Amino acid sequence: VLEGTLATDTALKHIDPCLGCLACEPACPSGVAYRDLISPFRSITESQRHRTLSEKFWRKLVQLTLPYPGRFRLAAFAGRFVKPVARWLPKTLRVMLELLPSTMPQKQSWPEISPAIGPRRARVALLTGCSQSVLDPDINTATIDVLTRNGVEVVVPQSQACCGALSWHVGNISQAQAFASQNLSAFPKDVDAILTNAAGCGSALDEYDLILKGTKDEQRAINFREKVCDISEFLEELGDLQPIHDSGRKLRVAYHDACHLANAQGVRSQPRNLLRRIPGIELCEIADGHLCCGSAGTYNIDQPEVANSLGEQKVSHVLATNPQVVVSGNIGCLIQLRTHLAKKNSPVGVYHTMQVLRDAYHES
Repeated sequence: VLEGTLATDTALKHIDPCLGCLACEPACPSGVAYRDLISPFRSITESQRHRTLSEKFWRKLVQLTLPYPGRFRLAAFAGRFVKPVARWLPKTLRVMLELLPSTMPQKQSWPEISPAIGPRRARVALLTGCSQSVLDPDINTATIDVLTRNGVEVVVPQSQACCGALSWHVGNISQAQAFASQNLSAFPKDVDAILTNAAGCGSALDEYDLILKGTKDEQRAINFREKVCDISEFLEELGDLQPIHDSGRKLRVAYHDACHLANAQGVRSQPRNLLRRIPGIELCEIADGHLCCGSAGTYNIDQPEVANSLGEQKVSHVLATNPQVVVSGNIGCLIQLRTHLAKKNSPVGVYHTMQVLRDAYHES
């Protein structure tokens, strides 16, 4: 496209249906870094696209709402009252309402510093996430609980912003850069690691050097990303974790690989190893586990038919393992799984790895 040998409209027909799951990267024999191509392409071509007024409105609404927890919480609260009549609303709004939980969790906040229990082994900063803070804030509470009981002091920067993933993936480079620059200033430098517990957020932080390429913050972004890692990756590297005593409870668990955790960050074995530390856990592998669940950021809003098909397929494979719970490391995947399990009236619970680990500690 940049060389002028391929029309933008022709390329868009292939890029628009792309999930951005990055399964192409581990599969590519030439080792092409597609992550360095897909989002920049969307950013370059966004101004050249001919979108309808309706498309422009919904995209703008999403970009002005989802990255801001306060606005998102207000919109989600209002959405609960509209959800019963969703079938008669425009498709884009209907899809967004379907993804909302039937009941909204209580708002939670976290202290700027949660001290380590016992001798301090490490000091970390935690990105709490936008949608996660609204839709399932207990994930952050569980994460802090697990870290502190294992001797880790947790800093939650109060001025942190959205990771920028949504803006970056829809081609809004200026918004993504603004969020990235704010986080570079918000997160302290005197920490051992900058932790994420949402795969999409972790992948975005890993790309800050690309998002800020050519700006005054590029070198700061390179230094920043060197400390970024997923919570399960950090805990495995920390080692010597507090033992979990056998409570006598048996639990059959299906683990779902979030694409931006497995493909973008190469984190596959670590969450499984953490789960296997829990006495009584029977860990099951999901058929075609490498396939995306269809969440993929805003994909289930932009491409609802494909996302719905992928969600149904993923849940069918989950149920085939006959689990009691399904576990994943990404809020988008958790919401997608809950939505499609609810459609099947399934009693299977859906939890983050840290929630299962926290509960095991409390029960032991």
